[in-house]
Amino acid sequence: MAVKAEIDFQKELFEAANKMRGSVAPADYKHYVLPLIFLRYLSNKYEQSCNELEQIFAENEEMQQGFVSDSHQYRDKNVFVVPKEASWHYIMKNAKQPNIKEILDNAMKRIEEENPELTGVLPQIYQGLNLPVENVAGLIEIFSRDVFSGSSEDSIDILGRTYEYFISSFASSEGNRGGEFFTPSCIVELLVEMLEPKRGIVFDPACGSGGMFIQSGRYAPNKKSLLFYGQENVVTTVRLGKMNVLLHGINAEIRLGDSLLNDQFPELKADYVIANPPFNQKDWGADRISKSDPRLIGPVTNSNANYMWMQHFLYHLNDAGSAGFVMANGAMTTNVKEEKEVRKILVDEGYIDCVVQLPEKLFFTTGIPCCLFFLSKNRDGKNGYRARRNKILFIDARKMGKPVSRKQKALSKEEIDKIASVYRAFKYEHAKSCENIEGFCKIAKLEEVQQNDYKLTPSMYVGTEAEEEEEDIPFEQKIAELTKRLLEQFEESNKLQEKIKQNLEELMYRNGEKSNLVFKREKNE
Repeated sequence: MAVKAEIDFQKELFEAANKMRGSVAPADYKHYVLPLIFLRYLSNKYEQSCNELEQIFAENEEMQQGFVSDSHQYRDKNVFVVPKEASWHYIMKNAKQPNIKEILDNAMKRIEEENPELTGVLPQIYQGLNLPVENVAGLIEIFSRDVFSGSSEDSIDILGRTYEYFISSFASSEGNRGGEFFTPSCIVELLVEMLEPKRGIVFDPACGSGGMFIQSGRYAPNKKSLLFYGQENVVTTVRLGKMNVLLHGINAEIRLGDSLLNDQFPELKADYVIANPPFNQKDWGADRISKSDPRLIGPVTNSNANYMWMQHFLYHLNDAGSAGFVMANGAMTTNVKEEKEVRKILVDEGYIDCVVQLPEKLFFTTGIPCCLFFLSKNRDGKNGYRARRNKILFIDARKMGKPVSRKQKALSKEEIDKIASVYRAFKYEHAKSCENIEGFCKIAKLEEVQQNDYKLTPSMYVGTEAEEEEEDIPFEQKIAELTKRLLEQFEESNKLQEKIKQNLEELMYRNGEKSNLVFKREKNE
């Protein structure tokens, strides 16, 4: 099966960036591009729905006019009403008019007036844009191309992909925070395939562009059987997430705020927590977390927020819930006192269900190697799940993934299915028992993990099909082995020094005895 790049419309986006160069700061490109794409999507969906109604009532003009003008006909299908003066056709027709910026702002305003649920989502910012009219017309021409039509399944998260492109390519400081806004679709698909959200509450406390919700909605047989809740700390990203979920007919409540320091859903208990939190946050405000915070199962440290995120996820699970999330590789082996203590608690209390080590270069915006953690509260053998509280499934997928560019890899559908099927076999009582596969997966008992100093790196447990190349060994494991080897060599060196010193002393002693004998003999003669 062919593996597709995360973004296959760079040329058009680069053209759009060139239209704004010199008039707009590179970090702000996305703020002007995304609303235009969203506006076109809304217009396309509304026009398509109008055409369907016109065809249904083609033989009765009076009924046709009545149904086409009835806003409830569209809302029932999660389609937003787009007034004529806000339609993409109208905007294209007037793209070269001197008041096109005013037309765009008015289009945003009119759509919000017709659809109150979009209030605050569509920004009216184009009249304040220091961009020549002909450049604005050029942007409209670019986003009128088929690649931005939103008509195919491949464009399911085109807003998120566009956002990723701009934060990674045009020097925005937002793009340097470990991929927190956008998770590559193959990782999202893998998380969803492993968690299997079919009904209940889905919670993403670092929801970014909303890609986790979109993929979960696609997985469920009936997306209305899922309720979505999300939190995000950046205003513009909250707006993007709302655009994305509304575009795909998903009702998600997304709130603004710092999830760790200002939890907007303190009472929420979810069936599924799915997230890609920002990696390795330092100075995140640990001193503001009360020792009586109900989320805490262990200590926190300001040097890294990774294990505070884990405690946050665990707290928000209901009694049978599961959490799957992206995490930096360092979390698997960290020896920072507070982090290691929480990791030990998660292992000893039987919460860690599975750890997947991923290939490098999956993220478009960061080279940080990452893994997937799965925490679960359904490991006691009830409700159709296999009893597995004293076991952890380790999967080493580092050798998977195919290059889609010089800088990026992607997991194929077959690879995603292979990983997910192993996890299902591990979870369910009715499934065929999961088998250990040398070099790929292993079910380890807690005792083995405890004996390995609670380290959770899959490659330590699954073994290898053949001798590993040095470059395939995780940095954390490699540095630990090198440190151990160096200390052993220091110890050997010290022993050798002592032996040499002892030999020298003995030699000096013997030479001294010999000198005394010679002195006595010469004196007697």
